[in-house]
Amino acid sequence: MAKTLVLKEGEVDTSGIVSINRQSISDKLHAYMKKPASFTLFILICLATALSAGAVLWVLLYTLIQGVPSLRPDLFAWEWTMDNYSMMPALINTLTVAGLSLLIAGVIGIFAAIFMVEYAKSTNVFVKIVRVAAETLTGIPSIVFGIFGMIMFVYSGFRWGFTLLGGALTMAMMIMPTIMRTTEEALKAVPDSFREGSFALGAGKLRTIFVIILPSAMPGIISGVILGLGRVVGETMALVFTAGSPFNASTASGLMEMGSTLTVYMYSLINEGNQHADVAWAIAVVLIVLVVLINAAAEFIGNKLKKEY
Repeated sequence: MAKTLVLKEGEVDTSGIVSINRQSISDKLHAYMKKPASFTLFILICLATALSAGAVLWVLLYTLIQGVPSLRPDLFAWEWTMDNYSMMPALINTLTVAGLSLLIAGVIGIFAAIFMVEYAKSTNVFVKIVRVAAETLTGIPSIVFGIFGMIMFVYSGFRWGFTLLGGALTMAMMIMPTIMRTTEEALKAVPDSFREGSFALGAGKLRTIFVIILPSAMPGIISGVILGLGRVVGETMALVFTAGSPFNASTASGLMEMGSTLTVYMYSLINEGNQHADVAWAIAVVLIVLVVLINAAAEFIGNKLKKEY
């Protein structure tokens, strides 16, 4: 008795479809051997992929092997002492600096990108100057931002001394060009038909941007935010010049107090010699976990805010 195939609404019967372009690995290799240049390029691509993946895995595995055995409960104590060398105060300082710098750079960078794409003309000289300046600032070493922040916020300008606020403002200046440029490219990638359809339905410019354009460009915007946030979490020297590098890694009592982030605290421990190397490796593991969690959270939020059309 023949079995009856029952299809749901919208389903297609693919049981009788035969692939005509499916090739086995041996067939692909045989085809590549006929073209030496293509075969050479294929080998180079495979080697580059293997080297990239191998380097990342080697760094991760080596860090985990060295750092996981050094993790202990007293490293997460709320108060830092000479007995526990807790990293919790430095972790709190890191989240404070990262959150504040991302809030400042994110708001300014995203709104600047909206202005350049949605309001300013593409031939505007001011827009061209801003784009060139943003691309230039993206490639400037972080130590240059640190020296500028030290002159502006610590000594000559505002004369705040070493503060978390000065460090956050310096980080905001560092990541703002990245967020602005990635947001700009994400907005450009949204089809013009979305804008035209929204205008045809009677929506205004502002409503079109916030209801149609921004949700469609959200994956690109989130990518820029992740890049900026990762740079803030992993930054050291710019924060040493602006937020300070006290070996006593206590939680800053306010934004106008100095404090060590995780990377600065790890830098200070390494400068003390190998006697605190185990704590430094443990901090490295926590940094890796922190970056992974931040990326996962940003991806989850981006998927929730994204709209499919």
